[in-house]
Parts: sequence; structure tokens; C-alpha cells
Amino acid sequence: MTDEIKVKDSNGNILKEGDSVTLIKDLPVKGANVTLKRGTLIKNIRLTHDEGEIECNAEKVKGLVLKTCFLKKA
Repeated sequence: MTDEIKVKDSNGNILKEGDSVTLIKDLPVKGANVTLKRGTLIKNIRLTHDEGEIECNAEKVKGLVLKTCFLKKA
């Protein structure tokens, strides 16, 4: 019996540790005064304990947590 969390992107594709994703919406980053633009590629994602969130490092922001509803698998 496994208690694995299935993390899915906005299209229902299953995401795994190390996958690359693309943003489907412009996202302002709180506290960093930066907006990540739609189409930005995020590489090497890390899964969290929450199936609705992933951790990643973007080009301008390190240690970012993004909601999976704003992502699609690249």
C-alpha cells in the first residue's frame, strides 16, 4: 500500500520530481517585485506534501512555491 500523492498540472498530466513546466498565466511574485510571464519555462521542479503545489527555482526567484493550476507540463 502506497500513500503517494498524485500531482497534476492544469491539463491533468501527472507531474514527477525533476519535470519541466511552463506557466499558463502571468504571476506576480509577492515580496520580490517581479512578475513571471506566461510561457516561462521552469525546470527541475520538486514535489511538496501538497498535491496542489510544487517547489522550484525560477530565473529571477529562488525557493518559489507555485500552484499547479497555473502550470502545464513541458
